[in-house]
Amino acid sequence: MWNPTGLRAICLDLDDTLWPMRPTIERAEAALMAWLSEHAPATAAWLREPGRARAVRLAVQRDHPDRHHDLTFLRREAIRVALRQAGDAPALAEPAFEVFFAERQRVELYPDVRPALQRLAARYPLVAVSNGNADIHRVGLGDYFVGHVGAREVGVAKPHPGIYHQAVARARAQAHEVMHVGDDPVLDVVAARRAGLGAAWLNRHGRSWDEAVAPPACGCGGDMARALHAHVVQPQPHERPHAELTDLHALVRLLGL
Repeated sequence: MWNPTGLRAICLDLDDTLWPMRPTIERAEAALMAWLSEHAPATAAWLREPGRARAVRLAVQRDHPDRHHDLTFLRREAIRVALRQAGDAPALAEPAFEVFFAERQRVELYPDVRPALQRLAARYPLVAVSNGNADIHRVGLGDYFVGHVGAREVGVAKPHPGIYHQAVARARAQAHEVMHVGDDPVLDVVAARRAGLGAAWLNRHGRSWDEAVAPPACGCGGDMARALHAHVVQPQPHERPHAELTDLHALVRLLGL
């Protein structure tokens, strides 16, 4: 069991750690399609053809390998490509993305999140660390955090150690004084450990560690960030989490709060 003595700050992942990601993205994509149906019906019809939306996303990722850390760019550019392919005005990508982005911030928190954050933030500086493009202020959690370190702003995504080093600096601590908490065994646990932080695995669904770190047989369940970045890390047997949590209440108990 990990010893919290000396802990000075906590970093937290966002998607699938504080709220479920898939329903959030599905609602945002539905809002986008509704907007396109009204303002760019040819594009909406074009994207409804099976496989087209996925093909566009993959093509954008292939054509812009230097922007894989920037999910906002990738999403906006995929919309622009679809508009162009369907014969609609590419300039509509900007307002279309804003519709997606606004709905993307309408998250449904796990029930343990807000009460646990209240307890944690009263004792430790909290820093959000995410490859995604959720805004902690727009989702209503900004008051609990002293900072938010996002892949788009830093220029690198988890598992790159640079994003963790930025988070540690934002917390005004040393890496060994910070614990990162997240749901992804590779991007949140192995990567945080390699950057010198403590790592707690938030295992809400009761998976075994070996199952969780195994490469997915097909895709990453719609998780673009994991699909783009997790494959570069090969977890080693000793790189297990310092603590395993079923929810954030368990973290509060672990820290004796």
